[in-house]
Amino acid sequence: MPLITIGEIIDLVLMTFFVGYVFSGIIPARRENYDPLLHYKRGFDFEGLKFVIMATAPAIILHELAHKFVALGFGLDAVFYAFYRSTFTLMLGIFTIISKLTGFGFMFFVPGFVSISGSGTSLQFALTALAGPFVNLFLWLGSWYLLKNKIYKKKHYLLLILTQRINMFLFIFNMLPIPGFDGYKIFMGLIRSFVG
Repeated sequence: MPLITIGEIIDLVLMTFFVGYVFSGIIPARRENYDPLLHYKRGFDFEGLKFVIMATAPAIILHELAHKFVALGFGLDAVFYAFYRSTFTLMLGIFTIISKLTGFGFMFFVPGFVSISGSGTSLQFALTALAGPFVNLFLWLGSWYLLKNKIYKKKHYLLLILTQRINMFLFIFNMLPIPGFDGYKIFMGLIRSFVG
């Protein structure tokens, strides 16, 4: 069986464009000479979409693939699915699109997830859950380091700022010990490993 299937690649591509669409218009593609009136008169901004995808997609895709590959490394079954593969996440996606179109301003959605099954230890499941947020921590601190030490080209400054902020948010958000979140799975897995 391949490490990643054609179905998963299709889901990754569709999820990437969905995330790009949701955040296009919210994340500005460029700071200088930005005129919001011209922005909306122009129609759909493909450059902006490309920029938003470059800023958001690595954080989400690498997060989910980390879960998948660590699970596979432990001998578990792991399959990536885009949001439309689950009724709950599909409903969140529809709410997000309606929110964007109406300008409601509140968005909460799960663009994709990895379904993990098989018999593993509590520690293996905890480490699998930790893999996703760990990638976000690495991207957050990596972009912070590049910005702090001015190791970048001027044209990449905004992209690095966004990479830093998006990954900081995803790391902190995913580490919350709330049922359904990675943080909960990590803490419960660790407790079961060392207490049970």
